[in-house]
Amino acid sequence: MGVRLLVLVVMSIALMVVDSRFDLLKPVRSQMGLVLMESYWITDLPQRMWQGVAGQFGSRTELIAENEKLKTEALLLQGRLQKLAALTEQNVRLRELLNSSALVNEKVEVAELIGVDPNPFTHRILINKGERDGVFLGQPVLDARGLMGQVVELMPYTSRVLLLTDSTHSIPVQVNRNGLRAIASGTGNPERLELRHVADTADIKEGDLLVSSGMGQRFPAGYPVATVNEVIHDSGQPFAIVRAIPTAALNRSRYMLLVFSDRRTPEERATEAAIAQEEADRQGASHGQAPTSPAPTPGAAGAQPAPATAPASVPAPAAHGSSAPAQPAAAPAQPRRQ
Repeated sequence: MGVRLLVLVVMSIALMVVDSRFDLLKPVRSQMGLVLMESYWITDLPQRMWQGVAGQFGSRTELIAENEKLKTEALLLQGRLQKLAALTEQNVRLRELLNSSALVNEKVEVAELIGVDPNPFTHRILINKGERDGVFLGQPVLDARGLMGQVVELMPYTSRVLLLTDSTHSIPVQVNRNGLRAIASGTGNPERLELRHVADTADIKEGDLLVSSGMGQRFPAGYPVATVNEVIHDSGQPFAIVRAIPTAALNRSRYMLLVFSDRRTPEERATEAAIAQEEADRQGASHGQAPTSPAPTPGAAGAQPAPATAPASVPAPAAHGSSAPAQPAAAPAQPRRQ
């Protein structure tokens, strides 16, 4: 019995070392994810059945009250949506005036939380969307309140998401009030982020909203990240201690959104824009030359005003132009020369 235990311990240690340093066991782990997906579905089946039965036997009074509440919320949201639509149109017009790049409508897909990493020192969750659904490494994940994290591991039908509060995670942010840029890092506490290397004289205060700056080319810009709740200034230190609370409900959100934004690098976008501009210029040049080649008469008539102001060039257009329009142009030019 002791020999078996020793052999199993040695094999376990060997597998952990191989898994941490090599990718040999990645296909095995991927296939095990398929099996675990079925087990997650089976273990969640009683809860879904209970929810279905409870929904069927809900009282009519509660359903009516909930319906009225939902109608009120829908009316408020429609009002806000109209205001946001007006702001969006205004933003589009301003971007066109500034000759900026066109707005990209980001595609999103709803995912559901199906598991939480049991390791208390890592903040990772498991969602029911994977590589077969188009999910990619580094894809941003957010809930109804703000950014939650990014995808760090892919399986065929599931993915693992690293939350913002993990001690190994950092995200570039900026203060929404004044545009001050900083780096928000996880602390291992699901209710706290810290801003590293913020100058003691920086204009930041409690209540400031931190949004993603988009500087890391990983998270789209403008999404809420956290709200500053504590700023500590120490005259003997060059940097202030800034703590913030994530806006997303990292411990409570069950449904979240996967953001499919433009994954091209700035160099690729600039190259494609230059190629498109050259193609447009080439097509415009070809369309501009087409009407002048078959009809020489408008070209000759349009060339007459220039020789009229320059006496030395009058004979040349009169000789090469058509006889009908050239004579009236040459006749009034002679009295001016005399």
